[in-house]
Amino acid sequence: MALRVVFMGTPEFAVPTLVEILAAGHDVVAVYTQPPRPAGRGMAERKSPVHLQAESSGIPVFTPRTLKDSAAQEVFRSHQADVGVVVAYGLILPRPILEAPRYGCLNLHASALPRWRGAAPIQRAIMAGDTETAVMVMRMDEGLDTGPICLAERVPIGPNTTAGELHDELARVGASLMVRALAALERGSLDATPQPEEGVTYAAKIDKAEARIDFSRPAREVHNLIRGLSPYPGAWFEAGPQGKHERIKVLRSELAEGSGPPGTVLDEHLTVACGEGAVRLTVLQRAGRKPMSAEEFLRGFDLPVGTRLG
Repeated sequence: MALRVVFMGTPEFAVPTLVEILAAGHDVVAVYTQPPRPAGRGMAERKSPVHLQAESSGIPVFTPRTLKDSAAQEVFRSHQADVGVVVAYGLILPRPILEAPRYGCLNLHASALPRWRGAAPIQRAIMAGDTETAVMVMRMDEGLDTGPICLAERVPIGPNTTAGELHDELARVGASLMVRALAALERGSLDATPQPEEGVTYAAKIDKAEARIDFSRPAREVHNLIRGLSPYPGAWFEAGPQGKHERIKVLRSELAEGSGPPGTVLDEHLTVACGEGAVRLTVLQRAGRKPMSAEEFLRGFDLPVGTRLG
């Protein structure tokens, strides 16, 4: 028996889950997503990835700016949903919304809860040097990612894995996990276990000030920052002729041998000294340009050995 589902999500991360729920034969009666936002050079309003997917699937789309008023809650109740499925929606759900569906709301979260509750779990896990994360389905309560866990799948984080790569893997794994959760819900066998009280950490939203590379930090921390912020917002340094410094994003790096004053270019392969050890910058991007290998980058941007990056 298909479930009546209200799906609530916004970014690209949420799209595979919506697609898989539809493929499993469930009746997605409404999609809630963030309103279109100005974006791009022309600042034209752009619909979210979930909005576009819902429209292409012929599903009614709702974009309220809040769900706290009674009118929005009444509209939500009118969908007569069996379950709400929430994946990176971006709005706090008040109790009347959480309780409106017959079986409540399920949330897909991209971390090994209770570690990395909050807005940026994928980036924070990599920036902290975690070697494993998870994607989890939980029953929602009014707290920030505090609900009991129904299903979980662990995912290793490789030493050079970027946030973009981990995002795509967790989105794929999470989509099938949510479909499994809905199947168990249909059977009446979806159990939930409270989260441990120990090990709670919070994944604060990434602040742009964090993205500047501090080469005085140990090489491993610099490497983790670079891959944790790749591809967006992108860790960066400044370099170039005096008075014409340019912001350069680093999208990939690897740990390397070498030492010297922090920020010093050590060789023609863009190995840079850190507070401890060194990193090799392997993929870089200038403003308005495509990402390029270090070799390609150096053909158009002079960074001789001994240059100090800042």
